[in-house]
Amino acid sequence: MPELPEVETTLRGIEPHIAGAVIEKLSVYNGSLRWPVTEGISEIATGQRLLSLTRRAKYLLLHLEQGSMMIHLGMSGSLRLVDKNTERRKHDHIEMHMSNEKCLRYHDPRRFGAWLWSEGEHHQLNHLGPEPLTDDFSGKRLFDLSRKRKVAVKPFIMDNKTVVGAGNIYASEALFRSGIRPDRAAGRISLQRYETLAGHIKDVLRAAIEQGGTTLRDFVNGNGEPGYFQQTLAVYGRGGKPCMNCTKPLSEIRLGQRSSVFCGRCQR
Repeated sequence: MPELPEVETTLRGIEPHIAGAVIEKLSVYNGSLRWPVTEGISEIATGQRLLSLTRRAKYLLLHLEQGSMMIHLGMSGSLRLVDKNTERRKHDHIEMHMSNEKCLRYHDPRRFGAWLWSEGEHHQLNHLGPEPLTDDFSGKRLFDLSRKRKVAVKPFIMDNKTVVGAGNIYASEALFRSGIRPDRAAGRISLQRYETLAGHIKDVLRAAIEQGGTTLRDFVNGNGEPGYFQQTLAVYGRGGKPCMNCTKPLSEIRLGQRSSVFCGRCQR
């Protein structure tokens, strides 16, 4: 599933090519996504100028003159810039033709994504926690929210109400760098260790963004290129393999219906 770094990578890849252009045509070939594509979105968007693109959590926001389109990539979605004459592939469900001859295509084999229109706020963004790469997110926040919580620390930091963007891959890597077991009770972790963890969450996400995200399943960026952060993963997807620190075989457990790999020696 595309996580925050993959969405940020997509944003940075497509924004310079389409921001400021006018939408000449928006074609919806299959609107049956996780949330049905907003009825009439083609007529609403056509003729409007795309002023800017931003990201909130894993949602992309395309700001137009009279509202905004919110895009979620779901489990397998991707956005790609192509030549307008490029043959449409299977599972290319939406395409947006711009006045500068650019064409943005939404590809989603599993159709778990979304394209939604709003003239005001998008209610799906309500109650989200802070962005991890801002000053609003800190170890102190994690410490304060975790008091008396018995939930394991990994699902705690993966909760979007705690902080957005700490998905399964990046939570696993940050916990490994911090020396914290993923199944340790959130309420039993000290402020000092949370400060360390918050720092590593930021570092892991920044590194992933710089390397274009993680190549899992069929994620590609706006130019159709894969991400390379997977080549540096220390624990995610490496259950049973030697720890990169101590060489002990990595353990793998299930937490919140997710696989969690960690080192029983290096993480406590």
